[in-house]
Amino acid sequence: MITDPISDMFVRIRNANAKLHEKVDIPSSKVKTEIARVLKEEGYIANYKHIEDQKQGVLRVYLKYGLDGKAILQGIKRSSKPSLRIYKKVEELKNVLGSFGIAIISTSKGMMSSKKAKKAGVGGEVIGYVW
Repeated sequence: MITDPISDMFVRIRNANAKLHEKVDIPSSKVKTEIARVLKEEGYIANYKHIEDQKQGVLRVYLKYGLDGKAILQGIKRSSKPSLRIYKKVEELKNVLGSFGIAIISTSKGMMSSKKAKKAGVGGEVIGYVW
């Protein structure tokens, strides 16, 4: 049993990215699908799709690499955890690595990047950071 499925997702993506894999399979959930949507919108992954199976389904994430073969996604880190939730108001949302990265925020208007959350004027739970 996994105690923190989002951390597990981040670790799977980080490991597959380090080994330059084309894709990685992750046990699916609505939250993980929304995180993958944000990563795709921001250009950190190439694509994702949900594959039905006999259990909960599989979220297949297609990783993205540059022309030189280097990974686009340089790092991904979990911030809020089940044991310690981290919430930020819109005024408290800072730039990640001088605007080279994003924070993934779970808001009342859905999952979005910190850039979109600032534009929408909403804060929320900081799921993690991507650069």
